[in-house]
Amino acid sequence: MDPLKQLFFEKAQTSKKEIKDILQQHGHVKVDEVSIDQVYGGMRDIICMLWEPSLLDPQEGIRFRGFSIPELREKLPSASKGKEPLPEGLFWLLLVGEIPSRDEVKWLTENWVRRSNVPEHVFRAIEALPVETHPMTQLSVGVMAMQNTSVFAQRYNSGMNKTEYWDATYEDAMNLIARLPRIAAYIYRRIYHQGNTVLPDISLDWAGNYAHMLGFADPGFKEYMRLFLTIHADHEGGNASAHTMHLVGSTLSDPYLSLSAAFNALAGPLHGLANQEVIRWILKMVETLGTSRPSREQIADYVKSTLASGRVIPGYGHAVLRQPDPRFMAQRQFAEDNASDSDLVKIVWKIFDVVPPILGSLGKVRNPWPNVDAHSGALLMHYGMKEHNYYTVLFAVSRALGVLAAQCWARALGLPLERPKSVTTQWVKEFLEKKVQEGDAAPARQA
Repeated sequence: MDPLKQLFFEKAQTSKKEIKDILQQHGHVKVDEVSIDQVYGGMRDIICMLWEPSLLDPQEGIRFRGFSIPELREKLPSASKGKEPLPEGLFWLLLVGEIPSRDEVKWLTENWVRRSNVPEHVFRAIEALPVETHPMTQLSVGVMAMQNTSVFAQRYNSGMNKTEYWDATYEDAMNLIARLPRIAAYIYRRIYHQGNTVLPDISLDWAGNYAHMLGFADPGFKEYMRLFLTIHADHEGGNASAHTMHLVGSTLSDPYLSLSAAFNALAGPLHGLANQEVIRWILKMVETLGTSRPSREQIADYVKSTLASGRVIPGYGHAVLRQPDPRFMAQRQFAEDNASDSDLVKIVWKIFDVVPPILGSLGKVRNPWPNVDAHSGALLMHYGMKEHNYYTVLFAVSRALGVLAAQCWARALGLPLERPKSVTTQWVKEFLEKKVQEGDAAPARQA
């Protein structure tokens, strides 16, 4: 058994016993109440699932196993000539809750290199699609095409004992993470570079090699990819892609089927496509104003006209956060160190000065602050990646780290099939009528 798998097994066994004790002693304790607003409002903020790798706090932002993003940038090992954290180190942390040593990260990089060979039929499946097919569709197809190699599916069909589910899931997770950059880079080169692929450089780390296979030689882009793939990796379990992974996995679908489903959720305009919408809105503003160096006053006028037309300001607001997203702030710090001369980056900073006061003055916006998507597009453009349709693929490669770590935990803890109870509007009306008859109904809101 490899060292990471052994450590995960030991941690999972300890946690499983702890959870069993919690359920025996406190299983009856209520942790939340559900309102009619939440029934109709997409189950917003209902505490109802377990997700071990990360927790999202409205004020502090995302914490990976208790560590903030600034702490991770300080504590996780970096590349030999870089400062940004290596995603390998984050995956180790998400899986076992410990900051890895430089040697442990080196071992993981080498392990993923050994696992990174993609079966030839996967590329043939992608090639069967029209080249103009959306990159996220091609990525999802690529993951599905690998499903025949699933260790979990093969061992389950052979009568695997449920105590071994975690082991097979771990193997699939490691294989998937190792292969994803090769598939994602192949799609990029196929669509935007006439199929001229770049062979992997196995001397590089996971993110650095992905940047290399995309065709970017700039060391700055490799560093940005290390940061990007780290900070996008997880955002607790309630977001659409993570929840999809959890739901599909709860049926005992293997990690390939689950991850493909998660990517399909990520591809939605209300989730992973947001970074595309941000940069397109900025470029449209530049075109409309006729300058790549607009003043704050010009930006404010454009923001107000966007709001007056019934549209939102892309990249601002978040379902949970009530402060500027630490992932935005990490990218801002990176940009200050590496791309402070970029006109697009300067526009992003001016928008940060202008938008929150305007949104706050409306009195209707709970969070007027930027989220992670408000900055990434400008940095990608700075380094020459101008193909906006591809940005969500970068997000997907990163998000695989978090959702696959979580699926390993779900299997190790034996989490059950997810099956919430649904109701009809007629049921709601009858429920409220009964409450009124019992004198237990809250007063109706005034319009």
